[in-house]
Amino acid sequence: MTVFGKQCLQNTNILGTTKTHLAQDGQGVAPSHIFQSKPDRIGYTTLMPQSTNQSWTTRGLLAWMNSAFEKNDLDSPRRMAEMLMAHVLGVERLKLYMDQDRPASPLERDQLRGLVKRALDHEPIQYLVGEESFFTMRFKVDPRVLIPRPSTQTIVEEVLQHARKNPDDNTLRDSDAGRGIMIADICTGSGCIAAALAKHLPGARIVATDISQDALDCAKENIELHDLSDRVELIQGNLLEPIESHPVAGSAGSLRYLVSNPPYIPDSEWDSVEPNVKDHEPTMALRAQDNGMEFVTPLIKRAPTLLSSGGLLLIELASIRAPQALKLAQAHPNLTQAHIAKDSDGLDRVLIATKI
Repeated sequence: MTVFGKQCLQNTNILGTTKTHLAQDGQGVAPSHIFQSKPDRIGYTTLMPQSTNQSWTTRGLLAWMNSAFEKNDLDSPRRMAEMLMAHVLGVERLKLYMDQDRPASPLERDQLRGLVKRALDHEPIQYLVGEESFFTMRFKVDPRVLIPRPSTQTIVEEVLQHARKNPDDNTLRDSDAGRGIMIADICTGSGCIAAALAKHLPGARIVATDISQDALDCAKENIELHDLSDRVELIQGNLLEPIESHPVAGSAGSLRYLVSNPPYIPDSEWDSVEPNVKDHEPTMALRAQDNGMEFVTPLIKRAPTLLSSGGLLLIELASIRAPQALKLAQAHPNLTQAHIAKDSDGLDRVLIATKI
């Protein structure tokens, strides 16, 4: 079966529309804001009249958008309002609070009105402004890729913590952190994991793959944006196949880390996914057969051959599937110390296992 591209799933947990997991019999499923909540209760046209004598300032417009987004159950309404306002004015979000009483021009109001309507129609605000932040870095995003989510930062945090520790004295390395290390990022999507690791491990080399050429084109833009092209290689292909055929990364024991944030929402839960995700973000980057384990299972089975002794396998997954994935890793003869790390929401999110 063809593997679906991850297209910016770094995402995969869905911020502002996130892929966090709904509680189900006391356990998490796929990150929570992905699932439908309440229907829209308010129309945008009742909030900001087409013409008015009122002077709409930055302060007033932020309050208007925040109220509209709250009443329509958009995630992180204040942050979303700031993103749209900053985008229309062409400034950083912090700048909004340095001139809160600045009146908006008629053109700015018209632009904002149109963007708010699209947001209330469930179009992701990150797509409207064309960017999202991940691990304090800015990434270009559009419908080619999923929107990076905070929960995916768990993978980056775990790798950096492990990579920067000197095995002799348990202290952090200096500016050559990651020297000699090779990392594979499977289902790279927007490239946010690969870029974050490359930035914080300036000595490391990273091979990032995705089956979607559109996703890789977006990842290339982000890698170039952060001036990391000399250390991040992008390859199109099905799951582990590009790595296994790579002249360097494909050698047994060549990788220190193999990370992946693959699609993991099972077909049985797809109808419950919220419209701002289901109708706008790339479906192939979210859905997985085999009850959400379609890509997780082969990664656990095949990745250990590529890892060096002491290297780590890290896979983001649906929290409801964490026990199943953990059992698979614990049964693998070449893996040890398998455990599940929690994400920023306190949900079981990342399988971590060490190569014997």
